[in-house]
Amino acid sequence: MPLKSYRILKKPGKWKAALVQTAVILAVAAVLGVAVNAARRDGIALVGDWSAESRLSTPSGESLMVTLSDAERMFLDKSAVFMDARSKEEYEAGHIAGAVSLPWQEVQQRFTEVAERIPPDRPVITYCDGESCALSKDLALFLKEMGYAEVHILVNGWTRWKEAVLPVEAG
Repeated sequence: MPLKSYRILKKPGKWKAALVQTAVILAVAAVLGVAVNAARRDGIALVGDWSAESRLSTPSGESLMVTLSDAERMFLDKSAVFMDARSKEEYEAGHIAGAVSLPWQEVQQRFTEVAERIPPDRPVITYCDGESCALSKDLALFLKEMGYAEVHILVNGWTRWKEAVLPVEAG
């Protein structure tokens, strides 16, 4: 069978047609990719700085990132509140010890309840799981809008915290 297809491509004009079809398919795929990316809330900029520092900043350019060592220090001296932006099920399966669960999907319903326990002048560190997880950024920006002055994001927080063998709990 492959030999027969090879013979077809040896006919005059068949290569040109195959190349044109390939180019059209690639162009359609590229246009679809750009359109889907533009429609997504967390789409990737086509040009610009894609570093975590630039992705995890406020619209005014203030960086929200916190290093693992700074987060650990703030955990040990109990100067910050940790907020888990993951789902309730993920939180119950395991979370940073003492972290408050505020799943991004439930923030509108549960924010008032959670806010009563956390003063706006207390530092807050949000986290979720995965390098590209945007839940912690969404939660951090929301907290900034709600008047929390010092909000940070621990990128890939849950995985990095576990890998560093720092205190965790379940339930």
